[in-house]
Amino acid sequence: MTSLFAVGLTLAAVLAIIILIARYHLNPFIVLMSVSIAVALIAGMPPTQVIQSFEQGMGKVLGHVAIVIALGTMLGKMLAESGGADQIALTIVRLCGEKRISWGMMVIGLLVGLPVFFEVGFVLLIPLCFVLSKKFNAPLLMAALPMGASLSVVHGMLPPHPAAMLAVQSYNADIGLTILYGLIVGIPTAAIAGPLYTKFIVNKVHPSENNPLATQFTSREERTDLPPFSITIATIMAPIILMLIGSAADTLSPKGSTFNQALHFIGNTDMALLIATIMSFYTLGIARGFSRQTILTFTNECLAPTALIILLVGAGGGFGRELVDSGVSKVITDLAVMAHIPLLFLAWLIAAIVRVAAGSATVAMTTSASIIGPILMQTHAASPELMVLVTGAGSVAFGPLNDAGFWQIKEYLGMTVGDTMKTWSVIETLIAVFGLFFAFLLSFAL
Repeated sequence: MTSLFAVGLTLAAVLAIIILIARYHLNPFIVLMSVSIAVALIAGMPPTQVIQSFEQGMGKVLGHVAIVIALGTMLGKMLAESGGADQIALTIVRLCGEKRISWGMMVIGLLVGLPVFFEVGFVLLIPLCFVLSKKFNAPLLMAALPMGASLSVVHGMLPPHPAAMLAVQSYNADIGLTILYGLIVGIPTAAIAGPLYTKFIVNKVHPSENNPLATQFTSREERTDLPPFSITIATIMAPIILMLIGSAADTLSPKGSTFNQALHFIGNTDMALLIATIMSFYTLGIARGFSRQTILTFTNECLAPTALIILLVGAGGGFGRELVDSGVSKVITDLAVMAHIPLLFLAWLIAAIVRVAAGSATVAMTTSASIIGPILMQTHAASPELMVLVTGAGSVAFGPLNDAGFWQIKEYLGMTVGDTMKTWSVIETLIAVFGLFFAFLLSFAL
């Protein structure tokens, strides 16, 4: 197989994914699976091996990521139903004060976004934005845009979010270091794209004053039975702390010792999330007066919307395995080594291209990690943890009109398409660019 053929086949595959999803609106899972199989067949793999390869790739990814998605979704559901998200938001706003609402909402987005998907976190917190806007007579965008920016940063860059977890696997990255580097890169990125850009743009756009959601949210009764702030924070930070402990296990204890093995065990992503989720059943469930039957209902009903996400991430794993088993990845790897293209930039670029064309951040991150992962495994030319971050940054680039999040922002905030592009599309682009920039800076320090 020539390098020209391998590159052309990969580019054709990416282009096919983009066109079939963006132009013909086909189901992303069907597209990823079909294109993966087509690539392997064209590369010369026997048909029976093609199917087996896809199944193995998908199974390997889902064996881990499906658990993470399920547990993370349950934890997020408990946070929402208990009023924990409201408690975090109200407490931080009180601490920040009226003049620093945008910074407070940025912090709230970072915290609440850890266990929940972007769309869920936005719906959870947008009522607070309306309430704060009315209470302090401040523009709605001053609260909503920084909150959305930080939710997007966490969703794209930080595990245990599904696409980030796939990238962690593809690049063989350390989960604790990924979280640590993600905070180092993500916090300044969120600050620039959130509060700082909002301050610049807020007076240049004019959302509709007749927003029907404003009345709905500002007229609702304020909850008084919220869980304590300290308990809520301890619950949602538990998995992050446990994963960081697991990564530091060899520093904290002798390798191979019983204590060392115990730290690695509780720091495993699956175990950390399992412990935190079970913890939430008490702290945000039983302790708040919910019955066991109610908690069971919460945990069952929250899983249905995750089906497509699980399938997409799994299909991304199958796509990556097809590229490896067909020999396409090896040829591209050899070419990349000779061309000396910085892998950090290449991963970001592929994710950004797929994002702007296909709309889905999950598809963008999945596609890029599947292509670049095998190259990194052979060359070791960049930090695996930073590779996760730049892929995530590229996957949210441009906030295009074919992204569901674009229309969610537009409708909730009562903006025109033009104003949404001036605000949200620019914010997503700032996250992508500065995420890449700060990751490059951090790479020089490592």
